[in-house]
Amino acid sequence: MIYLILSVLASSLIFIIFKLFSRYNVDTLQAIIVNYVVACVSGIIAYSEPVDIVTISKEGWFYGAMILGIVFISVFNLMAVTTQRNGLSVAAVATKMSLAIPIVFGIIAYQESTGILKIIGILIALIAVYLTSMKTPDGVSITRKNLIFPLLVFIGSGIIDTSLKFLETHYVAQNDVPVFSATIFGFAAIVGVFTILYKAILGKFKISIKNIIAGIGLGIPNYFSIYFLIKALRHDSMDSSTVFTINNVAVLLVSTIAGILFFREKLILKNWIGIILAILSIILVAFSI
Repeated sequence: MIYLILSVLASSLIFIIFKLFSRYNVDTLQAIIVNYVVACVSGIIAYSEPVDIVTISKEGWFYGAMILGIVFISVFNLMAVTTQRNGLSVAAVATKMSLAIPIVFGIIAYQESTGILKIIGILIALIAVYLTSMKTPDGVSITRKNLIFPLLVFIGSGIIDTSLKFLETHYVAQNDVPVFSATIFGFAAIVGVFTILYKAILGKFKISIKNIIAGIGLGIPNYFSIYFLIKALRHDSMDSSTVFTINNVAVLLVSTIAGILFFREKLILKNWIGIILAILSIILVAFSI
């Protein structure tokens, strides 16, 4: 349980840092790319053995990590587009609702438990995610033309969580968790660097120390959010459907409370109902273990 709590805290810190980006006018793309570099370096430092690129490239999880890294930065860009075209609430709902994908995968592929308390808790969790993410009384509004973007965010986020579970179960050794995480972030960083080079060629890129510092501040909790999540997934006391449900709902709950305390965010009635349901869902799923 301690790994799950640490993953929730690290992931919630990411949302708080993102909130600070808008306050201090940080270039998100630059900070994100620096963040991936820092997260990669953090994994390499945490790895207990010498880093041998040839040996790592022969690991069973290597190509999966490479694809995941590309998906990581692609989903981030899709989240940005979704936020611009449909609003922040739509992006938040699409991201968090994606927990349904790894939950279904865990139940089907690994015959994970499906007790009545757990099923009710998961359903309540999905409702809580929707209600807590709504920041306007009108709810989510998605035009048919822009429907593809939140749909891709939903699928991409679900693929990330499902792939993490699959790879750590079948291919990642206990001592390889740091370098596995580092490889994912490393490939995300490579894609980001090529993006920056392209922008530089077009004359649309100007680096800033502020953005680099912001990226460093983001990279460390980002690394640990994945590291601790993988550790939680491989713990015998909880199956993946339980871990993903508690993790996603708790992150949403903690980040929402942080928004109230530190950024004086105002919540509407459905947000408060969502918070209550989120707490209830965590209790139900936790007691179903």
